[in-house]
Order: sequence, then C-alpha cells, then structure tokens
Amino acid sequence: MMATTTEESLIEFIRELRRQFRGQPVILLWDGLPSHRSKLMTQFLAEQRHWLDVRRLPAYAPDLNPVEGLWSNLKSQELANHCQTHMQMVTIAARQGANRVRSQRSLVFGFLRHTGLQL
Repeated sequence: MMATTTEESLIEFIRELRRQFRGQPVILLWDGLPSHRSKLMTQFLAEQRHWLDVRRLPAYAPDLNPVEGLWSNLKSQELANHCQTHMQMVTIAARQGANRVRSQRSLVFGFLRHTGLQL
C-alpha cells in the first residue's frame, strides 16, 4: 500500500524539521507535488519564512534533484543486485546506505554540486 502525502503530513514533517534543526535556517528543495502548492501549504510556508527558505524545482527535472544522486549511489552499492521478497530487507539496506552517505559530507555536497544549482 502506498502512503498518501497530504498537506497535514507535510506540515508535520516541516515542524519536525524545525525541531531537528533547532530553528536554524533551512533551505528546502521542493518539487511540484500538488500538496506542495496548495493554499494551506502556501499559507503555512509564508509563516515559516523566518527560518525556512523554499526553493522550487522546475517541473520534472531529475537532473536538478540532488536526491537522484543519492538513489543512484544506493542502487550501485547497498541496493545493487538485491532480489528481496520482503520489503523490510530492502528498507534496511536503503537505511544502511543513507547512513553511509550521511557520514560522508563530501558525497552529500557532491550530489548537490552535480545539479549545478546554487544555494
């Protein structure tokens, strides 16, 4: 079953993001998901401008999305040649890969540099 992303779940995510970063400035790369552009979300984001800078990605531009570099990296290592029948095993492998990438700041910034985007 696929989880539905609602404005409410995204707002809760952003509130958790603020708690995690303890109110420090954050840049959020946002795509064109309808719930990212809704009236409720637009109003909520306007109230967060003192700490949250939202940058919108152009429509379908995977080459400008740094998370594509992450997925490519995971698929070439932790997720390479996986043929699992249990989603839990794939999830564990993906989390291990994300933790590996997280510990290598140069790799994370490399994904961003590859897009050519400037912060």
